[in-house]
Amino acid sequence: MVLHTMSRTVVLGVIGSDAHVVGITILEQAFSAAGFDVVNLGVQTSQAEFAEAAVAHDAEAVLVSSLYGHAEQDCQGFHEVLDEADVDAVTYIGGNLDVGQSDFEQTRRTFQKLGFDRVFDSETDPEDAIAALRQDLEITPTESERATISS
Repeated sequence: MVLHTMSRTVVLGVIGSDAHVVGITILEQAFSAAGFDVVNLGVQTSQAEFAEAAVAHDAEAVLVSSLYGHAEQDCQGFHEVLDEADVDAVTYIGGNLDVGQSDFEQTRRTFQKLGFDRVFDSETDPEDAIAALRQDLEITPTESERATISS
């Protein structure tokens, strides 16, 4: 008997006026390869578009990317928009979130105060974000994945 685990859906996009596409392309490929259903909203995505997609696809995670250094402004009120749409998902943000970004711990605190569950810098390996999401969604590896991991 083969047990199929329910596929987990993540919504991914670049927020605000940011037009950097390479990062989300890499993330889409990595999360898809890790077994997630990825809804890639692309670049220059509004807060409302993230919320609408999360509702439409019953997403368990909303992953926000920003590379142009103005994420704090773009994310003001983001979690209120998600709450109003009754989105119940973990939220991650990553990239070059702050112009200059000299103290990432300060940047992390800023985005945690804005409501994000996890905050990643631009040097984060996609595998680290995938591992964090598996932990946050309490996804345990299947037998075949465990065999792959341990070999």
